[in-house]
Amino acid sequence: MDYRIIKSPSSGTVDILFRRKGSASSIPLENYDAVGLVQGKLIDMVFAADIAEKAAGVVVEDIKGHCPQNLIMIAIFGDTASVEAAIQEIQYKMKEPNTGEIR
Repeated sequence: MDYRIIKSPSSGTVDILFRRKGSASSIPLENYDAVGLVQGKLIDMVFAADIAEKAAGVVVEDIKGHCPQNLIMIAIFGDTASVEAAIQEIQYKMKEPNTGEIR
């Protein structure tokens, strides 16, 4: 998986992400000052989205793309500390030997 955090994203960057969102948000995207980007296989992205939302007060959105390797990307919106915590928790949980375990 690839990870990036954009602190204080520009309006152009936010426009790109909003145009590529997979669907309308059920939660309004307001009061965020950072965006975490995580790209990987679909199974990992669904798992990562769950980890992020449980770890910190963030909103996760699916970002559409055109990738021949069938990779997808999620965007994690929130305050900088929450986005960083969510990314750290994803990285930690994905290293666990039994990541397929139901909790």
